[in-house]
Amino acid sequence: MKSKNVKLVVHAPVTHADAVRQALGEAGAGRIGNYGFCSFSCLGKGRFLGNGKSHPAIGKAGKLETAQEERIEVTVPRAILQEVIAKMKSVHPYEEPTFDIYPIEN
Repeated sequence: MKSKNVKLVVHAPVTHADAVRQALGEAGAGRIGNYGFCSFSCLGKGRFLGNGKSHPAIGKAGKLETAQEERIEVTVPRAILQEVIAKMKSVHPYEEPTFDIYPIEN
């Protein structure tokens, strides 16, 4: 049996973390009991190398880049997961946002 909720984890440049967090909350992610817009964040470094067909939001294609990023974690009901992902992608500055989805077993 699939869990009712999942944990969505997305990495965003710190310059856009608030916009991504806002979009997630507006789409219904981060609701826990009587609270909304709940999330957890921590800072880190993202590294990437875009090929000749890439259009990176930070840095240049063909050059190894490092970006200050925020890891944002939110709880999402499976029933609205696709809508939440679409909303997140609509405000995320990256051509290919990185995100993970984990089942919540409690």
